[in-house]
Amino acid sequence: MSAVRIATRASALALAQAEEAAAALRAREPTLTVELVHVRSEGDIDRSSSLRVIGGRGVFVKAVEDALRRGDADVAAHSLKDVPTQPLDDLVLGAMLPRADPRDALVEVRGARLAALAAGARIGTGSARRAALLRALRPDVQVVDVRGNVDTRIGKVASGEVDGVVLATAGLVRLGRLGEVAQVFAAHEFLPAPGQGAIALQCRADDAVTRARLAAIDDVDTRVCVEAERAFLGALGAGCTLPVGAYAQLDGDVLVLRAMLGSDAEAAMPVFGDATGRPGDGVALGRGLAERLLAGVLP
Repeated sequence: MSAVRIATRASALALAQAEEAAAALRAREPTLTVELVHVRSEGDIDRSSSLRVIGGRGVFVKAVEDALRRGDADVAAHSLKDVPTQPLDDLVLGAMLPRADPRDALVEVRGARLAALAAGARIGTGSARRAALLRALRPDVQVVDVRGNVDTRIGKVASGEVDGVVLATAGLVRLGRLGEVAQVFAAHEFLPAPGQGAIALQCRADDAVTRARLAAIDDVDTRVCVEAERAFLGALGAGCTLPVGAYAQLDGDVLVLRAMLGSDAEAAMPVFGDATGRPGDGVALGRGLAERLLAGVLP
């Protein structure tokens, strides 16, 4: 009987994603034994510091990758939006699971939509991208830096510490908390993070057996779209320090990419751009759009 060990952070959302990965593997190989290996990252340990201070979203990934490198696990399960775009010599992203809803959602204490909030409402997020988009839609709102798991952030709404928080719809669905959402933002207006909603499965580059196992559950359409989004992010060299959003969709045999780029200045408005091309040209499409936005040239 074959066995696979999946390294994952121990948060409720990370475990739900790892279980989704385990289910995909078992569906392909019904006799497969799957074990979850819990890992704590620096981002889990240090809840008080901003992500920018402790190393960006990649801080959630490194400890799980190190479990792979040590041989403590065969597969690492990640939220793709947390995975840095720089390729690694020793590890590969062997599978993308079918993408869940990539949009962002507002959880608000009274169930009000963003447009209905009182002037000066306090909205919590730890994301520079979400902060920039919130200010673009409602310049009067106060954006409050919040960190922690989904329960912690929604708890700040319940306690009145903030009036609302913006979270990924996919995470709320995976945790069974979609009923607490006041508004799901349109993806073309409130652009998600590159790769948002997608689960990436990583393995060692020299592990041929696991690479073949992951290739068998790789969702090609998801990979095409997220590779275009990540190419956009990678060409900017921004990591998660600048407000960056990107969302790609397949429309038949056409790949449609929309992206945004903001700045560190709170008053600056993000710029948006669109590009279309063939599904096989997603990487070039993302890089080209990044060059145009950086140059301030929109289509």
